[in-house]
Formats: sequence, C-alpha cells, structure tokens
Amino acid sequence: MFVCAVCRHEKSREDNVEKVFHVDGRYVLVRGIPSTVCARCGEPVFTRETTERTRALIRSGAAPAESTRMDTLDFAS
Repeated sequence: MFVCAVCRHEKSREDNVEKVFHVDGRYVLVRGIPSTVCARCGEPVFTRETTERTRALIRSGAAPAESTRMDTLDFAS
C-alpha cells in the first residue's frame, strides 16, 4: 500500500518524471524515470532497481541526448 512520505496521502499514480541530480560538481537532468507519484503533492517515489539504474546511467559517462541551459538563482538574493 502506498503512503506518501511527504503528505501521508494514500493515492498514487504511475508516471515518468524528470529529476536534476548534482554529481561530481555538475548538474545532470534525467528524463523519463519511471516512478510512483503521490496524487496529492506530486512527490515521486522510485524503486531500488530504478534508483540503481539511474545512478549507473549518470556515472556511465554516456553522451547526453542533448545539452540544456539552466537558470540559476541564489536563495539569499
């Protein structure tokens, strides 16, 4: 049974999400990650297998599908 760790809601949906990771001083966007997503707050939950596959993909040194500029904001500003 699903219970969201953030909002404690019990309903979810399966979806593919994107997430930005900070690894070795660089930011990497991974798209299409399969996850269970909370129907209330949108928090994604990944299986152990998906987490390991994502980690391996990031560390593999594979050529990126594309490069994208990202705006950077400082919270203290």
